[in-house]
Amino acid sequence: MPKNTATVNGTVLPLEPATPHVSALDWLRDQGLTGAKEGCAEGECGACSIMVARPGLDTPTEWVPLNACLMPAATLIGQEVITSEGLGSPEALHPVQREMALRGGSQCGYCTPGFVCSMAAEFYRAGRRAGVDDGPEHGPNGFDLHALSGNLCRCTGYRPIRDAAYALGEPDADDDVALRRELPPPGVAPGRVSGGGAELVRPSSLAETLDMLAENPEAVLVAGATDHGVEVNLRGDRPALTIAIDRLDELRHLEVGSMSVEIGAALSLTEIDRMLGGSIPIFDQLIPQFASRLIRNSATLGGNLGTGSPIGDAPPVLLALDASVVLASRGGDREVPLADYFTGYRRSVRRPDEIIRSVRVPMPVARTAAFHKIAKRRFDDISSVAIGLALDVEDGLVTTARIGLGGVAATPIRARATEAALAGMPWTRETAESASLVLAGEGTPLDDHRASARYRAAMLGTALRKLYAAHEAGELV
Repeated sequence: MPKNTATVNGTVLPLEPATPHVSALDWLRDQGLTGAKEGCAEGECGACSIMVARPGLDTPTEWVPLNACLMPAATLIGQEVITSEGLGSPEALHPVQREMALRGGSQCGYCTPGFVCSMAAEFYRAGRRAGVDDGPEHGPNGFDLHALSGNLCRCTGYRPIRDAAYALGEPDADDDVALRRELPPPGVAPGRVSGGGAELVRPSSLAETLDMLAENPEAVLVAGATDHGVEVNLRGDRPALTIAIDRLDELRHLEVGSMSVEIGAALSLTEIDRMLGGSIPIFDQLIPQFASRLIRNSATLGGNLGTGSPIGDAPPVLLALDASVVLASRGGDREVPLADYFTGYRRSVRRPDEIIRSVRVPMPVARTAAFHKIAKRRFDDISSVAIGLALDVEDGLVTTARIGLGGVAATPIRARATEAALAGMPWTRETAESASLVLAGEGTPLDDHRASARYRAAMLGTALRKLYAAHEAGELV
């Protein structure tokens, strides 16, 4: 394949003259592929969704739906993409397009190509099986409706779209897109795209990345680009050097051991969820509440911690798990407890020449654990308060307690006073009530457009009561 190109709908296209800050969406539209649209420019509506070939867990290659509005086009070097135009044509509709048309799943049509791409990716999911009861959100054909959680429609309503999804059969035996899954995935294609006074580099190894960081400490690291894309689109951020690290093998491992679980910083949340297989149960509560499936297909733990946001969903859970961060530089690795990692608003102990290599979670994890997220919407929203709770209870006594909080201070924090109030106490309703009063006073919550300080404190006060109620109901050990 020629240098700095991507394969789109089977055709090799040059990425240049797109500059490093041009999104995949804008680049595709410049190629005349105008099915994907810009609705929000921040990954909430899914009108821009496309399918990208990625290494699979069940098959060598998987078709993964992603938000094209957030991805720098330059990160598609060497990659394979399918847009709605590549799935079918007016003369030969794809099964997804046909069912959407027959069942009235499209009116204005603005969001439809994005729905089609997300639905098609689920259509081609290797684990989808008709007649398998995987829960209330799965149709009789095994279609997981959560696959469409990142796609919004404001005119048709969702029932005809759901009906279209549930009417899909299996791919035909000669379906080229289905057959592509059995071939090796695109490899990492190192390269550089320059223009507009900026440069995006996809390095070939972690060592090369660390050398570049040591020489260019102002460089911006990008994995899923779910935060970076918003900064570029809505705030006009134009870094001189961007380093794409999402496909580095050294950052894409997950190892479950008897002493710890090590999670590579560049694994997507979707990959983490599938690879963990329930070995950290609190993640089963965290991940479904973390944005939408489209975002989780790109977002990484390294990015969530790297931004240092006080309202990120993952830090409270990782704090409750007593996790640590492994930082890498040319001088070697160092491990920092997450409780010591954040130093101020969007600041941390990570040096400019360091990269987050992995997150390390000690094993075994506490079995009395929960993640509570309070937001204006149940799903796909930024949290007003996020709480991770993990208690070790032996013979009716709380031996250790760890509680992580987000949204109530300038950084994610541990609720140290509440942890001390619980340690050594019997795990009873009275203890939970007493410690709840302490928890309601943790942090320094503020009034803002998401919630008042009073409301945030009240939500903190309910967390231990909810945890104890769940424990009494047999939902926790």
